[in-house]
Amino acid sequence: MIGEGSGNLSGYARHVRIRWAVVALCAVVAGCGGKGGDGSATPSSTASSSEVSAGAPTLGFPVVATKNTTRVAGGDAIADAAAIALATYPARTPESRPAAVILAEVRDWRTGLAASVLVGRPIGAPVLFADGDRLPDATKAALDALQPKGSKEAGGAQVIRVGTKAPVEGFKTTDVTGASPAALAAAVDRVRTSAAGTSSPSVMVANLDRPEYALPAAGYAAKTGVPLLWVSGDGVPAETAAAIKTRRRARIYVLGPAESVSDAVVGSLEKLGTVKRVSGNDPVGNAIAFARYSDGDFGWSIVDPGHGLVFANARRPQDAAAAAPLSASGTYGPLLLIADAGVLPEPLQNFLLDIQPGYDADPVRGVYNHGWIIGDESAIAAAVQARIDTLLEIQPVDTGA
Repeated sequence: MIGEGSGNLSGYARHVRIRWAVVALCAVVAGCGGKGGDGSATPSSTASSSEVSAGAPTLGFPVVATKNTTRVAGGDAIADAAAIALATYPARTPESRPAAVILAEVRDWRTGLAASVLVGRPIGAPVLFADGDRLPDATKAALDALQPKGSKEAGGAQVIRVGTKAPVEGFKTTDVTGASPAALAAAVDRVRTSAAGTSSPSVMVANLDRPEYALPAAGYAAKTGVPLLWVSGDGVPAETAAAIKTRRRARIYVLGPAESVSDAVVGSLEKLGTVKRVSGNDPVGNAIAFARYSDGDFGWSIVDPGHGLVFANARRPQDAAAAAPLSASGTYGPLLLIADAGVLPEPLQNFLLDIQPGYDADPVRGVYNHGWIIGDESAIAAAVQARIDTLLEIQPVDTGA
């Protein structure tokens, strides 16, 4: 157990209310919507992408934060993405503004997950969401507050649109398009390779129809630059095969059990490189297996205390993309999943016990775990958050002396 954008920052002033949407370390959350007028919206414990709550002030504890957890209490992925973007890039100073932001289509979960590889270096762009051909209020306000400077690695673009053509006025944009999910993921991989000047020797592969097994890839892609590519239930799309072939002796990591990516599909992938499967019996176990996994320089290898962790509901797949910046900065940590908002699964409890910090003399000299809770109580209940907090707490170790 021991272990350079256009305009100026006037947009920030106009949309100061979005600041209160950020779950900051002071543990205050507010509405993430763009409605309201004068920046006087009252903080509340949860918000959707189109609403700002009003009413009596509230401290927000213990739902918004506990001593070992911080909640991003969005009612949907759009709100969560806006809040997380501003948590990771406060934009209060020039150096805390991002070079660019990713604008992904929220209606297709595969778009956000594939785009997550652009979150980390060298581009460093948080994820925001478009909804069809429009920008939700939360996205508009967050973009206005962030004022991305322009990414040299992305040709000076301030907004990288992935799978969407939603209009973004006043910002320089570049588009990543594809006729299918596999083609779009391959196009994202080309953008990241061009920005980095070299391709990642490894790729992750998941079933484009099984989000519950693909979700953990988003945070790891953001941290490492290893892309997520798609296969189907019965084969390897040509675009995926072509992306893998650009790598010499590619290392291919399949996420999910055989029911998600069949042995026959793995056999096809073996013709393109070295294949290893990372899997669990269900989405919760699969995410834990990926958090523990290590193969050379690939994998989180979370087997001891002292880590950041991100918790999300497997039924809200776009939350994984929204949360990707939390895995690529700050306390850097893997995505862990629950299947039911009101239940902390036993395998996840056991994993947290395995990596719970301990101390034998002075806790100040110990290491600590911290958890980000993604979504409001419809995603993860307050009681589950409280249990997670307990399991993350550093504990005294009986040395038998």
